[in-house]
Amino acid sequence: MKLPSIDRWGSLTGKRVLVRVDFNVPVDTVNGVLTVVDDFRIRAAVPLFHELMSRGAQVVACTHFGRPKSAEDVEFSVAPLRRRLEELCPDVELLENLRFNPGEVANDFEFGRSLIEGFDYYVNEAFGVSHRKHASIMVPPQLVPSAAGPNLDHEVAVLLGVLHDPVRPFVAIFGGAKVADKIDLIKVMAEKADTVVVGGGMAYTFWCAEGRTIGTSLCDESRIDICRELMRTGKVLISHDVQALPSDAPFGAKGGNETPTICEENIPDGWQALDIGPRTVAAFQDVIDSAKTILWNGPMGVFEDSRFSGGTEAIAREVAASAATSIVGGGDSASAIKKFGLQNEVSYVSTGGGASMELVERGDLCGLRALRESPWTPS
Repeated sequence: MKLPSIDRWGSLTGKRVLVRVDFNVPVDTVNGVLTVVDDFRIRAAVPLFHELMSRGAQVVACTHFGRPKSAEDVEFSVAPLRRRLEELCPDVELLENLRFNPGEVANDFEFGRSLIEGFDYYVNEAFGVSHRKHASIMVPPQLVPSAAGPNLDHEVAVLLGVLHDPVRPFVAIFGGAKVADKIDLIKVMAEKADTVVVGGGMAYTFWCAEGRTIGTSLCDESRIDICRELMRTGKVLISHDVQALPSDAPFGAKGGNETPTICEENIPDGWQALDIGPRTVAAFQDVIDSAKTILWNGPMGVFEDSRFSGGTEAIAREVAASAATSIVGGGDSASAIKKFGLQNEVSYVSTGGGASMELVERGDLCGLRALRESPWTPS
């Protein structure tokens, strides 16, 4: 996929450039001030800002932040993001939260036009939201010369490279709660990958498809037939045993001290599975050890609770120790990798959970099409 680049613009002296970034980063109160506590995404955009300014451009950035219902939700102001950006790159202005205007999420053309008014160029450096048909993603490429930022371009190249030309054996690992969120992706991977490993809450719909009992664990009955068909491919490996608690037992990072029980083959009535067990960890590790390419998206259990983090940590460490090319697909997987201090031990961590998985599933994103179809993009 060839995306338009800023390299074709040359000198930008006297020009104004709007850069759509994804600064939706964690904040917390430090010494009474709301402060950015993970500035990775902000720092990642700074080289682009410097490059544009070195060519003479005036650079303005815009981002969403959280899910405000209106501009009155002042806790979603970009003020803490702006303070950190001023420390890293003081010559770049940051506009107020795009989602304060309902036209952003509604992909309102007039809002998009007002956003780009007075600018000569536009850069999309927000891969994590490029699967959203939002005004700041879709409208500017229709109105001014537009390009993909270097981080977005690199992310697309890495993910499509895994999809179209993986070094084999290629192992895809999926976890998380809802099978509905990833069933189409699992279907694609059953064709593309050599083995598809399924853990987490979504695995129990596959258990149902095999005729196993799951207690009160998560199950999507509408997807049982699809899961059964996927199992027939012989490529899908699901959990053998799990750690479970009675459904009425409190659990979570801040509550409960019950010791989980290992359930094999079946989960008793009234019990809920919350992590993979030791047999499953060993089976998954064997598959990971054989891989030359690994794509991982989704935890193996409720890893926020230390009692149920063992499965996710074991898989994270096995992926990190592997000699394979390893791609971690953003979201909770990226959070887990960071929690266990392994972010520098894998080949690539995606900045966009939903966007990365949609790109792998469909091979394209609406925001990428908007750039390619811009009337200023050379054919």
